[in-house]
Amino acid sequence: MNTAPLPSSIDGHEHDFNPDHPLAALAGFYRAFNGRDLEALAANWADDPQVSMSNPLGSIARGWPAIRAVYARIFEGPARVRVAFHDFTLHEAGEVFYAVGRERGTLARDGSVIELAIRTSRVFRLVGGRWRQMHHHGSFEHPELLAAYQEAVR
Repeated sequence: MNTAPLPSSIDGHEHDFNPDHPLAALAGFYRAFNGRDLEALAANWADDPQVSMSNPLGSIARGWPAIRAVYARIFEGPARVRVAFHDFTLHEAGEVFYAVGRERGTLARDGSVIELAIRTSRVFRLVGGRWRQMHHHGSFEHPELLAAYQEAVR
């Protein structure tokens, strides 16, 4: 178990984490997401039919192809979404770690900006010596914010 203090947030600009540490895998996810990089996201997720994502846009997506389609819809649409992970805890158990916290960020579209507030958990597993994401769950804290997000991204 790693007892080093956690950073206050992770947005993908971090490059000083040990590549074997769970924080590097989290930073890699946010770097790929905020950079709208589907190939880097594919490298962050496990290539396993049982990976799953519970996202307000995609219901429950299982397997990388379905998860990729949700990200592609976000990235290829007119909305620009950026988030940072904060107020989080990190839990390690052998070949698995999970992080539980909040994402804060913005969705910009057509000159409007929506402030995002999302409760988030991510589960990673060691696969071939690398931390790979197995599950993500995100839920909006306020129903009206969820409705605005869904409308803007669709």
